[in-house]
Amino acid sequence: MTSAPDQIATLYATVLARRAADPSASYVAKLTARGRAKIAQKVGEEGLETALAAVGEGRAQVIAESADLLFHLAVLWADCGITPDDVMAELARREGTSGLAEKAARKD
Repeated sequence: MTSAPDQIATLYATVLARRAADPSASYVAKLTARGRAKIAQKVGEEGLETALAAVGEGRAQVIAESADLLFHLAVLWADCGITPDDVMAELARREGTSGLAEKAARKD
């Protein structure tokens, strides 16, 4: 089984490769061509679907919706010039910091 960070890196590489493809043949290219606002909308929709699945559906549906969310998030990262390593570095920076303390520090 592939580790989560490796799988996210593979997903991201696939998204990068498909961004410039023919939009009629690639969902990533089609979504990218529609612009960042549409990509962000899809991330929001998938986040909501994941949350709703968590409270009203079974484990399998939460997993499926989570995969959709991560996929759309990878498309958004690519559009913003953000890499999975950028996000992992931010998580590493926050490691060992209380979530409450980290959130309070963002208000400053």
